[in-house]
Amino acid sequence: MREIPGAPPPNLGDLTRAQDRISFIYLERCVVHRDSNAITATDERGTIHIPAASLGALLLGPGTNVSHQAMMLLAESGSTAVWVGEQGVRYYAHGRTLTQSSRLLDAQAKLVTNQSSRLRVARDMYAMRFPEDEGLDQLTMQQLRGREGARVKRLYKAHSERTGVTWDRREYDLADFEGGSVVNQALSAANTSLYGVVHAVIVALGCSPGLGFVHTGHERSFVYDIADLYKAEITVPAAFDVAADPDLHDDIPAASRHAVRDRLRDGRLLIRCVRDIRQLLLPDEDADDDALWSSNVVSIWDGADRSVAGGQNYEADW
Repeated sequence: MREIPGAPPPNLGDLTRAQDRISFIYLERCVVHRDSNAITATDERGTIHIPAASLGALLLGPGTNVSHQAMMLLAESGSTAVWVGEQGVRYYAHGRTLTQSSRLLDAQAKLVTNQSSRLRVARDMYAMRFPEDEGLDQLTMQQLRGREGARVKRLYKAHSERTGVTWDRREYDLADFEGGSVVNQALSAANTSLYGVVHAVIVALGCSPGLGFVHTGHERSFVYDIADLYKAEITVPAAFDVAADPDLHDDIPAASRHAVRDRLRDGRLLIRCVRDIRQLLLPDEDADDDALWSSNVVSIWDGADRSVAGGQNYEADW
């Protein structure tokens, strides 16, 4: 048999555990290449080396040129590449997931296709957003929406009073962005930035962006579900701050994206987002279980909840 060219990929057991990795590194306007087992980034200031095996995700911003060798090293190291907009505020595409296991995706599909479990997850999402509310585990979806509507209305009013920005209602037209008020334009742009970040996390975990629990019928339904967990503390105050500053009104979308970016610089949202998704989909399992990321076992469905080992001939069972 002809030998496969190139260095063999490392064993999964030799790679840095997911929770011990750098969550992400953002690069822009540079050439990304490989030097041995490190990713290099070169611009007019020089070259830096990034240990690929310790990297969770490499966010590639505007002006990046990436070599084939760099992408191969990322894949071998269990890292992912995500193509994003300026300062990582928009998601465009991704290279691969950070996990070889489909446990989260299997759990997501199972939960969303059963009405009882789907309602349970929806209630858990509302509980994450409004932890001080009691009795959510007894509410219907209609009652949850009503509770959410009242809370969000009070949230907008509070930020309107804080910033002095006049607030009427959330109103926007997808076909006429500039037709909305300044604060509504800022909210739309800020939310879009948050959707990009959340989308990148969801696909990195191997989940489906389209299988939502509260939202449904759209390719990003689950993205909207998860993003809603963080709007009250990230995009809503950011949008009202932009609307309150007349010096930022020349380019409201850019100002809103930058305001969201500044709130995400410390990387804590990514860690929180990963933990929240795991808690929602696999609440009874250890959130730091490495098998969620590194399991490379392919099984064959055996009916009901059973599975058998793959890679075997089962002729005797026929």
